[in-house]
Amino acid sequence: MQEVRLVGENIEPGVFKLSEALRLADEFELDLVEISPNADPPVCKIMDYKKFVYEQKKREKVLKAKSSQVVVKEIRFGPQTDEHDYEFKRKNAEKFLKEGAKLKAFVFFKGRSIIYKDQGQILLLRLAQDLEEHGKVEAMPVLEGKRMIMFIAPKKKK
Repeated sequence: MQEVRLVGENIEPGVFKLSEALRLADEFELDLVEISPNADPPVCKIMDYKKFVYEQKKREKVLKAKSSQVVVKEIRFGPQTDEHDYEFKRKNAEKFLKEGAKLKAFVFFKGRSIIYKDQGQILLLRLAQDLEEHGKVEAMPVLEGKRMIMFIAPKKKK
């Protein structure tokens, strides 16, 4: 690395010898920072490195604050869940979707209850139909081991 392409404020962009670039950085009492090491010749910038790192952290913090965390709420059913329990859980599911959380609804099959797979699927599809105005089905019911799982995502607010 004998030559570097130099960029920065108050500096005429161009290709300089490394020793000359270091001397210029020293003259401005700033740091010589390698921006693009894969370029030919490598690109360096004369700047205050600590200030640059500070600005970068500040930018990342702002972006992190703007991003939203996806919350996944779970609702568990049995294959023979009766009407009252179903309605209670449906209301909770509705509340979760209104709050903007994703919903993971599953039917848990204990022991020999696995023979009621079709009842579990009917239950989950009924839930999806009941919650149609609050969320949309992301994944149809799938049997994974002793669980039949379905995901419902909240609809975007207008």
